[in-house]
Amino acid sequence: MHGPAQAGWLLVALCVATGSYCLLRLRSRIEEQRRTAGGEALMGFGMAAMAVPATVLTPPRWAWPVYAAVFGAAALRALWAARRDPHHLHHLVGAGAMVYMALAMTATPSAHAGHGGGGAPVLTGTLLLYFAGYVLWSGVRLLPVRTLATEGGGTGGTGGTVIGWADRPELAMVCRLSMGIAMLAMLLTL
Repeated sequence: MHGPAQAGWLLVALCVATGSYCLLRLRSRIEEQRRTAGGEALMGFGMAAMAVPATVLTPPRWAWPVYAAVFGAAALRALWAARRDPHHLHHLVGAGAMVYMALAMTATPSAHAGHGGGGAPVLTGTLLLYFAGYVLWSGVRLLPVRTLATEGGGTGGTGGTVIGWADRPELAMVCRLSMGIAMLAMLLTL
């Protein structure tokens, strides 16, 4: 079937691009960008690996528990980081969703890349609702808003300084939005 394989490759490309930009954000001058970039890069590359169509690569059965362990550790790190920054609660939900999908793949390995399969319908539905809400919320936050500073001929909040590619908060939000869309797509195939 061409549709699912093409969709899988599009997800792979989207997630690799997102993970790559998150690696670039590790060089940011803004501490908040650096703090979240590593976990988001792990999420992007992990989602890319999960989205590879099964017709190309079917991971061995032992790979799914490894995924679950890696993202379980990422979830614990996000839980620890959430003490100082509530944004990490979203990372906790994302890492938890990755653990959930990996465990579902462990239970039914043929479910890889959209072949139907495991997962608890209530939990899958709850995660779908969460990520759909997150995608809508992130999309709204990206809408341009006119501010007094930009209407009055100001610098638009940059203070006249040049912002590097790693320091662009709107690009970081685009990465989070694309990972949310990819997570929705992956949960829909579960």
